[in-house]
Amino acid sequence: MATTYTISDLAQEFDLTTRAMRFYEDMGLLQPERSGPGGRNRVYSARDRTRLKLTLRAKRLGLSLTEAKDLIDMYDSPRDTGPQLEKFLVVLAEHRRQLEEQMADLQATLDEVKVHEKEAKALLARTERPSTRAAK
Repeated sequence: MATTYTISDLAQEFDLTTRAMRFYEDMGLLQPERSGPGGRNRVYSARDRTRLKLTLRAKRLGLSLTEAKDLIDMYDSPRDTGPQLEKFLVVLAEHRRQLEEQMADLQATLDEVKVHEKEAKALLARTERPSTRAAK
């Protein structure tokens, strides 16, 4: 018999809320079977667990859920993996470009903060020196 999981099992394993799990389901990332009265109970397969793991990995990389879904769906297809890997490389390259832009912006902001700190310290040092006129 194949291993199955409840929504609570996966939510606990991956430190998610059940609400997040349902959101991923609504996005088409997870497709659990339904059981019980009126199909109220979600039954997740090993495939769903893997898709969830890949989704969370994609999120950590900074990909959108739509990008994650597109990539994960490609791996579900029986086609050749070459086009899938090419698509993944394109997505990663674009994401890397965005991160490098953000890093450059952050570095410029950090440099500006350092300049202001230096100026503020210099002004503070001048205001803390006792006035030579007051000593006379």
